[in-house]
Amino acid sequence: MRLAVLGAGAVGPGAAALAVSRGHEAALWSPRGGGTHGIGSSLSVQGVLSGTARVDVAVDVARALAGADAVLVSVPPHALGPVLRRIAPMLAEGVPVLLAPSHSLAPLLLDRLLARHGRRAPIGAMATPPVVAERLAGDELRIHALPEVVELAAVPAAAAGPLAGLCMDLFGIRFVPLADALGAALAVHEPVLQAALALGNVTRIEAGEDWDQHARMTPAICRLAERLDAERLDLAKAYGHAVPSLAAGLHRLGGVPEAPLPVMARALAAARPSPGLRGLDAAHLAVSVTYGLSLWLRLAAPRGVAMPLTQATVAVLEAMWGSSLAADDLLEGLDFGRLSALLRDGHAR
Repeated sequence: MRLAVLGAGAVGPGAAALAVSRGHEAALWSPRGGGTHGIGSSLSVQGVLSGTARVDVAVDVARALAGADAVLVSVPPHALGPVLRRIAPMLAEGVPVLLAPSHSLAPLLLDRLLARHGRRAPIGAMATPPVVAERLAGDELRIHALPEVVELAAVPAAAAGPLAGLCMDLFGIRFVPLADALGAALAVHEPVLQAALALGNVTRIEAGEDWDQHARMTPAICRLAERLDAERLDLAKAYGHAVPSLAAGLHRLGGVPEAPLPVMARALAAARPSPGLRGLDAAHLAVSVTYGLSLWLRLAAPRGVAMPLTQATVAVLEAMWGSSLAADDLLEGLDFGRLSALLRDGHAR
């Protein structure tokens, strides 16, 4: 197949290299252009996958999408809305679009944009990326790990099974279909850990110090993260989803044995560095709070799920950062009163 990869940070090129290693073709496009700087016609790959992966670097998104059998979008959450709005008029009828990872309820936004143009396409929402990767320099890339399993939801919901099969063909790892895209939004463990780390290390962040996230997962931070995670798991249960715990998520992505969190933290810190936030830029917390904790609070109210610690965490982080962290542009135009039907069938054409 030909895979169009939109996003050239670390995950996009990593996913492209993985697909190429399995005999597929990949076109790579950077929304701002800088991500593909230094990439000629191939990527030099190290780590769990090594060698050279031939890619077509597209100078514009239309060229990347031309002839694609599937599209993979991997950009930060603040860039996802603009990218989806840009590509929606260009997407071909029926060509699957994979969000890797998905953020908030972005699949419903893309489905609404496609409906405006009278088009349909199955949209896959990965809870986590298909690779744990790091861009080294130019065309050099290190793939640290491949997750054992990735949860995948879809809009419309019935497309999750076929899309899981497509992803297994593309990437060679196991994809588990979820009941709906809400499951993908609730299966992400990163927001609880990042929020706990931000609360416990705010002075380091504000001072712009170099610090390692895993090394700062002290027992106190781990207790806070576990309590936040318990509220996430309760919310998921209220919506009929059984999602992986924080410890299970760290095991899958980090490749360390599942154990008490402080033990896992030591193993992760020894395995590789994971730089923490630097500077009180609200965008740094967007993945964790805006598209994670704040979304969960919005979903909790209709089901009467109490999330007092999550609510307090958002309030304290907003007070310290001095700005609102709840402006989720990926929810634009979403009718929460019709959420169940939209998750199941998508928007009417």
